[in-house]
Amino acid sequence: MLNGKVIVLGVTGGIAAYKAAALCSKLTQRGADVHVIMTSSAKQFITELTLQSLTKNPVYSDTFDERDPSVVSHIHLADLADLVLVAPATANIIGKMANGLADDMLSTTLLATTAPVMVCPAMNVHMYTHPAVIANMETLASRGVSFIEPGEGLLACGYVGKGRMEEPEKIVEVVETFFEQRETEDAHSGSDKAAGILTGKKVVVTAGGTIERIDPVRYITNDSSGKMGFAIAKAAKEMGADVHLIAAHTDAASPEGIKIEHVESAQDMYEAVMREFEDSDLIVKAAAVADYRPAKAAPLKLKKQGETMTLELVKTTDILETLGQNKKSQFLIGFAAETNSVEQYATDKLRRKNCDLIVANDVTQSGAGFGTDTNSVHIYDSEGLVLHLPLLSKEDIARRLLVLAAERMAKGEA
Repeated sequence: MLNGKVIVLGVTGGIAAYKAAALCSKLTQRGADVHVIMTSSAKQFITELTLQSLTKNPVYSDTFDERDPSVVSHIHLADLADLVLVAPATANIIGKMANGLADDMLSTTLLATTAPVMVCPAMNVHMYTHPAVIANMETLASRGVSFIEPGEGLLACGYVGKGRMEEPEKIVEVVETFFEQRETEDAHSGSDKAAGILTGKKVVVTAGGTIERIDPVRYITNDSSGKMGFAIAKAAKEMGADVHLIAAHTDAASPEGIKIEHVESAQDMYEAVMREFEDSDLIVKAAAVADYRPAKAAPLKLKKQGETMTLELVKTTDILETLGQNKKSQFLIGFAAETNSVEQYATDKLRRKNCDLIVANDVTQSGAGFGTDTNSVHIYDSEGLVLHLPLLSKEDIARRLLVLAAERMAKGEA
């Protein structure tokens, strides 16, 4: 997938800069044409000569070092790139990107490019979780910049935690997946990506978090905002589908021009979904449905009594499992929001509930939890990982998920 692709690799001043050598090597081995831009700090960790030898291209670090009088170097590289990859990306460069600063060769090129941008953060764990850094990453993700999440482990500073740049092998896999997915989308409809690929299909989407009443003024719910489900419904409509959106409690504005059925409880949602299930083609269960509800909802407000209160809960109907047991030709997509062992829990859920695809995300990851405008997901089928999507807007995630589903439906892989 990387043959002939021009990748501009930005290397910034963190200890992980040494990994840029392996990254350059692996990208060029896959056929990519790699052009490196280094910050002055990066040169404290690794030399220009090392990266030049591996890429067989000049390495840039000075905005004013114009080697070819026929072009302006940072504009030329910005225009040349099929992808700009920043690895490692320090908190400093992430802050510059978010605020539109351009005071060196790399930040200037980033501001000038219209190519997709992918960022591999690498920094101390406390820096990575600092509110300013999180806000900057969310700002960039909302503009279409994607992120390859750092790993956890022993950091160069001596701390143990998240902040270690992802390994070059994994970064190359993500880059290859990105280009593969991009070419798939382009193949469907040229400049109008994926337009019409769900024409004639009925798509049922669930969104939001269900509410299970304790009494008239209290209830059990969860943190789901409905944004992911709404993004999927909107994308499905843009792809030509007849969309039926079933929404529980949400914090986001409902998408315009889409038929929406409002429900409250898990039972309400179950009944609504089953009414639409029989003649549907694709069901996307993006809602966060309560697993348990109060055994009995009090008709009047419960009054405070004593130091403790015992609330008896009973299981709700498992909507996804019911759909999986009863599906015929329908294509079924489930969601798994996890906090640990994401792959294990997601693939187990896919198997138990007979889904065709399951979309899993780690809600503890910055920018990928409930209520955000961005997400980072792993999509699995019965054979394992199908697609990893780094931190992107929920609209981008929705489009790529539906393209994948439409392809499989066309091949009869439900």
